[in-house]
Amino acid sequence: MVQANGIRMHYQRIAPTGPGPDETMVFIHGMGTDSLASFHLTLAAPAAAVGASVLTYDLRGHGRSERPDTGYTLDIFVEDLAALLAELSITRPVHLVGNSFGGTIAFAFAQRFPDQVATITAIEAEPPTEHWAGKMDDILARAVEFLADEANYIWIREHFSAHQERLSRMAAQRVLSTSVPQEVTTGRLMTEQDIAELRCPVLILLGSEGYQADGLEHLSALLPDAELVVFEGQGHSVLVEQHRKVRALLLDWVAKHAVAVR
Repeated sequence: MVQANGIRMHYQRIAPTGPGPDETMVFIHGMGTDSLASFHLTLAAPAAAVGASVLTYDLRGHGRSERPDTGYTLDIFVEDLAALLAELSITRPVHLVGNSFGGTIAFAFAQRFPDQVATITAIEAEPPTEHWAGKMDDILARAVEFLADEANYIWIREHFSAHQERLSRMAAQRVLSTSVPQEVTTGRLMTEQDIAELRCPVLILLGSEGYQADGLEHLSALLPDAELVVFEGQGHSVLVEQHRKVRALLLDWVAKHAVAVR
């Protein structure tokens, strides 16, 4: 645990366990049922095995990090990451790997702190634009309605598992007991010009049936240095359901853009 940006933040670090370029990879998870565990089960250990220093952390309100009642604007999530890196004395550019909302944080962080970012890998994620905000507001409104109905937890348990029911109840605590639904999309958003001015290389991994299905090529066309990979027939759960392919693409991407060998 570390005190950063006014809250207690839970993080985990994995030292390199194999040879490779001396790179730091920071994994940023998504919102709701997610936590740093999603990366420990998929990408963290393989990244350390090829020589990377790995940092994962729980977003505010998630996992074992502190859950204040308010303070959930995108700007604050970006400031949390900046404060965490400072507290851990990580000063060299890092490779940000963001899943879903975590990828949105990565884009916003790269705009505000361009010198601290080597690359972004955005998994089913997009920058915080007006378009993103509209979709996110709709998703959160539907989530609030769904999670407020006790009957839905019975349906989740019967159709999925007791574990999924527990995850959903945890998400309900985050969403219903905090200002997350009202705050997340407030604050500064990025324009297309802002996106076009991002300096770091970006790897975009999307499901053809995921949240960006309405514009799969649009983001990569705006970015000055981007590579797009689309998983055909895949929905939003790219990280979990395609983790082996994601792992191979990510490790190749980081090796290709290693800070240490520039």
